[in-house]
Parts: sequence; structure tokens; C-alpha cells
Amino acid sequence: MKKTLRFVLFGLLALVLTALVAIFLIVKIALAPAAGEWSTPVKAGPLNFEIGVPTAMRLATSPWFAPRLDGHSLDTRFGTVRFSWKEAAGLQELRCEPCSVEVPALGTQPIKVERLVATVRRDGNTLTGTFEATPGTTETEMLQGTWEGRLAPKNLHLSAKVQDAPIARWYAVLVPALPELQRARIGGTLAVSAQLVLPEATFSVQPVISQFTVEGLGTETMLGARTSCGPSAKLANDSWLARAVIAAEDQRFFTHAGYDITEILASIDNNQKEGQTKRGGSTLTQQLAKLLVTGSDRTAERKLREMLYAVEMEQTLGKARILQLYLDNAPWGGTLCGAEAAARRYFKRSARTLEPAQAVWLAAMLHKPQAVLEQWRRDGQIDPDRTKWVADSVRGISRNQREALLKSVAAAKYIAPEANTQ
Repeated sequence: MKKTLRFVLFGLLALVLTALVAIFLIVKIALAPAAGEWSTPVKAGPLNFEIGVPTAMRLATSPWFAPRLDGHSLDTRFGTVRFSWKEAAGLQELRCEPCSVEVPALGTQPIKVERLVATVRRDGNTLTGTFEATPGTTETEMLQGTWEGRLAPKNLHLSAKVQDAPIARWYAVLVPALPELQRARIGGTLAVSAQLVLPEATFSVQPVISQFTVEGLGTETMLGARTSCGPSAKLANDSWLARAVIAAEDQRFFTHAGYDITEILASIDNNQKEGQTKRGGSTLTQQLAKLLVTGSDRTAERKLREMLYAVEMEQTLGKARILQLYLDNAPWGGTLCGAEAAARRYFKRSARTLEPAQAVWLAAMLHKPQAVLEQWRRDGQIDPDRTKWVADSVRGISRNQREALLKSVAAAKYIAPEANTQ
């Protein structure tokens, strides 16, 4: 009797295992990526296998299969996605809590949203739906939008529109833990249209910002701030060094409100091509905020903090004071900072008496001061293409002055100070 029972139990176990293996093989075969199809690894319990993403998306959004996903979840590189089938509306709802995505163009840390809810309906290879992003349980801080996509064997082309919403709400959703949000009074609205291609994660955005203002961060105290870099250069806006610095670092300095959307979008595009953050897109005002307040971490959170301070600085300090503070605190290689200290160390003269070519030389160092200083010591010069570009970008001078400046910059040879003199 015992042998018979044992035989039956083993038989049932074998049958169950066979059924599970059969189901696994069927699923694996059904979802296996076709040649050249976009694929991704999936983990189901102890099992790992590759699935074709377009095939899986068609299956997950089909009316006969989508209801079977109701209540189930899937671990992805963005977070755990939970499925909910809405029978009456005939659509699939996906929840990701929290949800994050790595965007090298925006920094080394992923962008994280506490709760992202999206709906999807498919008609052939066309996908449409809505999405809502909230910081945890705070429904009043919701960002809402619509999206549509075109599914192809190798990728998914998405376009999305986020409705016009208060900028304060954007901050609450994207960086809810930012300490400045406790005291900053943020005004203005932001609407965004965006295009995203997966799995490449390349994207473009078209933001529309209106009436962006910030109060409450205390930047007005910087009106009387003193630099720790040494004596102030006290340069006029039309001095050669001030003009050269603006040409090198922020050519729209006198027209923007602390941030430069054109430059930000250009930097995002450039960084996507490079696959990492190589171009910052920061204005002089944002760079000043980085020098005095936020530090230099390459994260989206730091950039958003930086923008808050920059916008308020424009309102409390004005252009002349911002430019003066930047010149008095900017790094110029090693432990050296401040225009006056740099001019005296490198050219043995005051910043106010620099020759035009010397001013261009100093301005050309600012994008990578330490690396440029090392190049200067090693090669006896700095990048001639950059110094030429800076000289050619200086504004407010005559044609004859520009020609003379370009000639003097091309012929310039300066002796770099020894490392032990820093």
C-alpha cells in the first residue's frame, strides 16, 4: 500500500513538474525575441530568460490576455510594475512605486518618481494612454499627461505631453526631499512635450516656462558677501576679462533669467551623444550657485537646486553683482580662485590691467581649470582652438578690435607658473 501511494505521489509530482516545464517552455517560445527584435531579460522565480519586448507588449495589451495579468507584477530595471486590467474601459493600468530611470545626459544618479501610474490601450502597433506622477500619497501634487507610441520590432517611439502645472508641483514630484522646498516660494508654470525612444533611452524635450520666480532662499545676503579667494577684482561689466568670461561661459548672460533653456537643451543633446555628462549647460548664475551653495555633484537633483538659487539670485542681486561674485569666486586651477588672484599669479598684474589676449587666456581656462593648467604646464600653451573661439565670441568690440584680438591670441605665449607656486 505504501509503495503504491509513494508511486502515485511521485507520479503526480512528475506530472506537475512536467506541466510547469511545459508552461515555461511555451511562454519562453511564445515570447522569445525574433531575429533583431528588441529584447530584455526577465526573471520568473528562479528562472531567467530573454523575451521580445514588442511581442510581450502586444500580448500584455491584447483583450484576451491582458485580464490574466490583473494583480500580477513584473520586476524591471525601472522598478516593480504592477498590472491592473480595467474591463469597462478596455485598458491596462500599470503602477510603478517607486519608479526610476537612468539618464546619463542628466547626471550620474537616476531620476526617481515615488509613484507613476500609466494606462495603455493598443490598436495594432499604435499605443495610447495617460499617466500620473505623484510624490508618494500626495494626490494634490500630481502631474498629469497623455502619451502615444509607435511599436516597431527594434524599438518603441513615444511622445508625451505633460499638462501645464505649477513649477512648485514639478519640484514636489521630482525631488520631494529637497530641503529648499520647505522654505522656497516658487512661482510660475511649466508644460512639457517630450519624445523618447526605447530601449536606446534617447529623448528630446520642449519645455514652456512661464513666470518662474523664487523667494525665501535668502540670497539677498550675498549682496554684501566677501570672497575667501583674496581681494575682489572689482571689474566693470565692459572690462576685457568680464567680456571674455561671458563669451566663454554664458553668451546670453545679460538676457536670461538665471537659466538658459536653449543651452540646457543643447547640453542634453550633446550628453546623450556622449553617453555621459560632459556639457553642463549652466549659466554664470547657476555656476555661482554651485560655487557658493549646492556643490558640484553631477546629479539632476543638484541641477534643480542650482536653478532655484539662480532664479532668486537674478531677482535679489542683479546682473552686475552676480558677475562680480562669479569673477571673485571662480576656480582657476589648483587651489587658486578669484580673478584677481588668477591675474596676479599667472600674469603678475591686476585683473583690471590685463591685456586682451591675457583676459581671453584666463577665460578659456574656466571650463576645465585644472586640466587646462596641467596642459599649459606640459605643452607651454592651452587649446588654441578654444582661445580662438573665445576671442571670436567677445561682444561689444569693433571689427578692428576683434581682428587685433584674434592676432594677439594666436601669437600669445605665456609661461605657466610652477606647480609648487600654487
